[in-house]
Amino acid sequence: MTAFRFTGAISALGAADRGALLDRAPQGNSQVAGDTARIIADVRARGDTALREMARRFDRVDLDALEVPRSAIQSAIDATPAELRRALERAAANIEAVHRAFMPAAVEFSPEPGIVVGRRPDPLERVGVYAPGGRANYPSSVLMGAVPARAAGVCDVVVCSPPDASGLPPRIALAAAAVAQVDRVFAVGGAGAIAAMAFGTESVPRVDAIVGPGNAYVAAAKLQLAHTVAIDSPAGPSELLLIADRAADADNIAREMIAQAEHDPWACVVAIVTSEAQAASVARALAAQLALSPRRGIVEAALVGNGGILVADSVDSALDFSADYAPEHLLIDARNAIALSARARNAGTVFLGSSSSVAFGDYMTGANHVLPTGGSARAYSGLSPLNFVRWTTFQRVDADAASRLARDVALLARAEGLPGHAAAAAGWARS
Repeated sequence: MTAFRFTGAISALGAADRGALLDRAPQGNSQVAGDTARIIADVRARGDTALREMARRFDRVDLDALEVPRSAIQSAIDATPAELRRALERAAANIEAVHRAFMPAAVEFSPEPGIVVGRRPDPLERVGVYAPGGRANYPSSVLMGAVPARAAGVCDVVVCSPPDASGLPPRIALAAAAVAQVDRVFAVGGAGAIAAMAFGTESVPRVDAIVGPGNAYVAAAKLQLAHTVAIDSPAGPSELLLIADRAADADNIAREMIAQAEHDPWACVVAIVTSEAQAASVARALAAQLALSPRRGIVEAALVGNGGILVADSVDSALDFSADYAPEHLLIDARNAIALSARARNAGTVFLGSSSSVAFGDYMTGANHVLPTGGSARAYSGLSPLNFVRWTTFQRVDADAASRLARDVALLARAEGLPGHAAAAAGWARS
């Protein structure tokens, strides 16, 4: 039977285990940080030349051009099997519909007669979407970044994704770029891609914001460049906290845990049940399903390193723990899941009921799967149209209101030692 890092009753967790569960923020790796800083400096100084050298070093490919030709993108979508293309298009349509519905609206308010203060969302000019490579291809990450940007009205959407042996990003990622109507795609990966989009190079345009998941170097680059370009929430390994009542099916719980654990060996996957017998049933179901999993090694590494089956006194106490844990994905597999949803706080996204598989949200419901991890859901939200707009505040003051404001504004300005401000206000005073 698979070992887990965390087992037993939540109330009996030692300080070290509880701390490890709650403090999942990536620890600063000085080597990763240093290597990333050098990559950023190199790309800033040498542009495309540095990116080509990195492609040879990290991706083992010589690139004639960094930009993917439109013909290659069209060929990728043309070669996509009809059923897979339909699935990509269905996912994109749902993502667009949901994110258009989530678009914020402009607002105006008058705190006093003659004064109008407003705020409107203006789309960013150009956005960069990073689509990772490595252990798996992620066309869904292309859709999750690019389609909401389009829905928000972004003028220019750029995708960077590492090349494979062909010198291009994987064909399925290019097909997703076609479906998402991306403007330009570059065969550039890792921290170098983030630096290229942040500063611009001879080929890669400078962007206003960068979104999308990536490895430790990508995450480090985004954090190091956050003063240069807007980024989405801090991102790390995938996470699932699953809360189940006594009616939940052990096989279903096991399937959900495996689905998120198969992302990578550092995934954090924890189930909270309400009895020792149920915990044993889930463990048996996991063992049986793991024996058939093509990614068994990755799943087992995740469960041993950061996985757990914990027992809570009740679903209510499990939700209390969840608020502290602040997971990327929270699945409530309980009969009254909808009623419990009001208590579900500090989660990137919440799935309600046993049939609301996290996999559906990863691909097809239209919600975004780019979500805060490592406990950052206490303060950060998942990717949404808000990441692709900036707010412009505007104000109007008519002459009558200016006269009414003048005296008090002048008093406050003089109290702050700003006579020019006082004079600017007092000029509108009426005798």
